[in-house]
Amino acid sequence: MAYFTRAISSFFALLCLLAIVTEARNLGHKTNKVGFVRTKGPHFVLDGSPFLFNGFNSYWLMHVAAEPNDRYKVSEVFQEASAAGLSVCRTWAFSDGGDTALQISPGVYDERVFQGLDFVISEARKYGIRLILSFVNNYKDFGGRDQYAQWARNAGIQSINNEDDFYSHPVLKDYYKNHVTKIVTRVNTMTGIAYRDDNTIMAWELMNEPRCNADYSGKTVNGWVQEMASFVKSLDKRHLLEIGMEGFYGDSMPEKKQFNPGYQVGTDFISSHLVKEIDFATIHAYTDQWLSGQSDDAQAAFMQKWMTSHWQDSRTILKKPLVLAEFGKSSKDPGYNQNARDTYMSFVYRNVYNFAKAGGTMGGSLIWQLVAQGMENFDDGYSIILAQNPSTTGLISGQSHAMTTLANLVNIPKFVRGHHPLGVGHHPLGIGHHRFG
Repeated sequence: MAYFTRAISSFFALLCLLAIVTEARNLGHKTNKVGFVRTKGPHFVLDGSPFLFNGFNSYWLMHVAAEPNDRYKVSEVFQEASAAGLSVCRTWAFSDGGDTALQISPGVYDERVFQGLDFVISEARKYGIRLILSFVNNYKDFGGRDQYAQWARNAGIQSINNEDDFYSHPVLKDYYKNHVTKIVTRVNTMTGIAYRDDNTIMAWELMNEPRCNADYSGKTVNGWVQEMASFVKSLDKRHLLEIGMEGFYGDSMPEKKQFNPGYQVGTDFISSHLVKEIDFATIHAYTDQWLSGQSDDAQAAFMQKWMTSHWQDSRTILKKPLVLAEFGKSSKDPGYNQNARDTYMSFVYRNVYNFAKAGGTMGGSLIWQLVAQGMENFDDGYSIILAQNPSTTGLISGQSHAMTTLANLVNIPKFVRGHHPLGVGHHPLGIGHHRFG
């Protein structure tokens, strides 16, 4: 572990100091940006200026906000995230069947839960945080594709074989389109603003981590992406749209499969992100799961290749921005300690920063995940409570400050020519000096 901890202590104090500075600056500037986040080639732009961000996932926000007495937890996380300079949050705009369902059955919604989502959006607006809202889950948690298939069976549809029919069966596709329409056209009861007119929302996401066991080539999911991306854009051309993919390569460029973590999930990072209605690419990374049992060194080496490959493809083939939309390190892993998590996060943040600096394309990253105090039942091992983790909070704040500073430097001629005043290849907080292997 010596190579992981080298130089950590030397910059943690600086990071924590920057957290205070960043908080003061954020409180003064967050509300200045009033437009929609857009893309220009491989870059995000906001109000005509480059937009680079540090962000987070909190999938549970609507679920918790459905109970008015628990809404303070949403406010707490947004307040702490804003103070740490985090400016983008990804969360669910779905809960299909089951406990605290938004969509009780096809086309039937619980207004109480919908008002929870209204609150989430209005509260994000208050704290200057942009939202990425996902329409449905690949997994059974909160319903997902399996619930859609079960609804069709309950309606007497005999031709439903399994959840993979979600991508091709007309009834299931109509269920999905109806839900998308319901979300996009919703008028927020707290702000009076229709979701599709609300610039608090940065982007829509077609699905959380789409997968298809019936077709590992990626073609089935790709066809669905083309159809649904076009449908979403027919309802809303103002917001950005992304797929929600993990980044697995498929049959369109088989030589790229060497970068996958040893298995297929039925998606194709290249072909699906080439769909013209998709505005930016995403990847997820859970090296502690994908390379379970392997050393931290091996996991870091995989992560380096995973991020580099997708950044290069996004820059040269897709010509669209890239977001590392999920990553983390689980406290449930054997031998876990907070220092190991902080070291891993600093390594990932260093890569994000350097890729963003080296010709753009990398727009930011979203850590999985932030929770409020007293939410132990939501702890999946990756949960971070900012108020209880000062070293991690300092690291996050430092990255937020670094990305914001970099965005402000993008238009400087020296930067365009590659002469960055902070030094090529080095994170301004010292993160770039970490070495793995």
